[in-house]
Amino acid sequence: MDFKYLYTFKTIVEEGSFIKAAAKLNYTQSTITFQMGQMEQELSTKLFEKIGRRMMLTKAGKQLVPYVNDVLTSVNKMRYFENDLAECQGDLQIGIAETQLCYKMPPILKEFHQQAPNARLFLRSMNCYDIRDELINGTLDIGVFYENVSGYGSNLITIPMGTFPIILVASPETKNRYPDFITPDQKIPISFIINEPNSIFRQLFERYIREKSILLDHTIELWSIPTIKNLVKSSVGISFLPKFSVQEELDRGELVEIPTDLFNVQVSAVCGYHKNKWISPLMQAFIDLCTAK
Repeated sequence: MDFKYLYTFKTIVEEGSFIKAAAKLNYTQSTITFQMGQMEQELSTKLFEKIGRRMMLTKAGKQLVPYVNDVLTSVNKMRYFENDLAECQGDLQIGIAETQLCYKMPPILKEFHQQAPNARLFLRSMNCYDIRDELINGTLDIGVFYENVSGYGSNLITIPMGTFPIILVASPETKNRYPDFITPDQKIPISFIINEPNSIFRQLFERYIREKSILLDHTIELWSIPTIKNLVKSSVGISFLPKFSVQEELDRGELVEIPTDLFNVQVSAVCGYHKNKWISPLMQAFIDLCTAK
């Protein structure tokens, strides 16, 4: 059987449809259909069935998934046989929390590129919950995220990368106008500027102001941490971010910390992968760089 059929089958399972798999593999949909037809013919069994408008795995298709994964893992191992890291040409799919990607990972990525110049990193700035889920379902090789998301049980192996305080920040002007985020039962006419609802930082601060019965004006939801910081510096609102991500602005006096009753609130970064994942030399090199003390 042609190995590319196995890769196609695995991609369909990961992407959830023939159309998405075709886009990822740069195939036409007819090519995907042909390859799966050939695979079904060679195995003498039906792997997919059409339910409504979707192609779903049959019982035989579901049973085949772990065997395909085992074969492709073995093929990947052979590719690294007797190769040193500088010669490796493999790919790594990596999801990284945005604050880590912006402020902690650049030196690691630079060092990895120097160690393995022929490797290809497919990096994605992702929400920590999505990183967790994609590590569990196998669409990511490695994730750098905050373990505060929990919910992965024994499915993932995680290695600590550090614990970081989170602080409430504002411009000096904003702090002068609204210095009190401790007294309960008050309305503060300022915006909270943060990223999407599943942000760990957002969830922690919103829980705090609910418990304090502090009502803010409204929330400005953005995806870019640098943009959030620029708006906060311009006195548009406040934000709640890891201290390392705003340290330069604090040092320059562009941002200041506003005291809260959130004593010693922290996030813990980890480098994680699925417990059943084969650790290639490239993966091991990346993990070692992430977790070096």
